[in-house]
Amino acid sequence: MRGMKGNSLVLMLLLALLVVGKWEVKVAAVTPSECKEERRLGTNACRPVVFGREPSPECCQRVRVTHIECVCPFVSPKLAALINADLNRIVRKIKDCGRTLPSHFKCGSITIP
Repeated sequence: MRGMKGNSLVLMLLLALLVVGKWEVKVAAVTPSECKEERRLGTNACRPVVFGREPSPECCQRVRVTHIECVCPFVSPKLAALINADLNRIVRKIKDCGRTLPSHFKCGSITIP
């Protein structure tokens, strides 16, 4: 059970870090229900990445349209500690989606190297 929970947390962080590539925050407000739906769609689209697969076109699309303010608040210190060893792998996956990451950008409890 612990492994499954860890994979879910890794997936959420992956999505969060992928979304960081879209660091321009939109002016339009996003409702809590819209954020919840964006996280659900992104998690489902990017789940195979947790198991070592490359990001699918659908995953990369979700990354491009998900609002950063919907994801970063969920990157807790506990989640950051779980994913810290895979951070470089995740950054590579982000780049596979054609996103760039600003150095030292902070998303929740994670800071991009």
